[in-house]
Amino acid sequence: MRIVATISETRKAVRAARAEGKTIGLVPTMGALHAAHLALMSRAREECGSVVVSVFVNPTQFGPTDNFEQYPRDLESDAAKAASAGVDLIFAPSAAEIYPAGFDAWVEVGGLTGILEGASRPGHFRGVTTVVAKLFNIVGPDRAYFGMKDYQQLKAIQKMVRDLDFPIEIVPVPTVREPDGLAMSSRNAYLSTEERTAATVLHRALKVAEELVNAGERDPEKVREAALGLIRSEPLADVDYVALVDPETLQAQRRVERPALVALAVRVGQTRLIDNMLIEFPR
Repeated sequence: MRIVATISETRKAVRAARAEGKTIGLVPTMGALHAAHLALMSRAREECGSVVVSVFVNPTQFGPTDNFEQYPRDLESDAAKAASAGVDLIFAPSAAEIYPAGFDAWVEVGGLTGILEGASRPGHFRGVTTVVAKLFNIVGPDRAYFGMKDYQQLKAIQKMVRDLDFPIEIVPVPTVREPDGLAMSSRNAYLSTEERTAATVLHRALKVAEELVNAGERDPEKVREAALGLIRSEPLADVDYVALVDPETLQAQRRVERPALVALAVRVGQTRLIDNMLIEFPR
């Protein structure tokens, strides 16, 4: 496995892989790799001849109250984990490599990005879609792999690819969870022992919503209120939002009569966590 830091080295390595007839799979990450990232890499390894992983803590997707400076960075550890998953190339650029002096071109996806995370974190998705578009242009993958935990991000990237005609297949990979249901996230490392226990309320709230729908509840507000009430019963949890929405448009549903997505964002202590669950209908 090679580690490169420049766009030119990355393109050269990808050209060499293509010359050997290999398909290219890309897994964009911000590092701090864990089992959920490795699941993306393993899927890419199964389906592609060459696997590229980007490790870049993207400053443009962090808001003024986010913890950009504190975000964990350990390229040596990340490289060891990526190698164990069969990755061929790590692209680990500097911020100056991605955003050189005078950079001022942005990719914005309308509609999907102004609600939920977009409403809570203005500018976040502009940073995400811009850096992903740049990675797509740099690597030119056949397939790119994204986790479903960041569901709104996944849908925004799928829309960007459709609307801008990127010749790339976006492959969603199911959320990887701890045994107690907590979705794996680099942010989990910020939780104290007590907060880590409290954080399980996110998954428990999603399960409550799922159980209500499966039991026949069709009023989305009643489903939402049940999940919200459970989260509010946890003293360390501070709710940002709980929403029941259409899985494609992310708009609120008037009745639960088709598949629905329950999405939530909760601050546990000082750590903001997101999670979601796709509820199929009917069961």
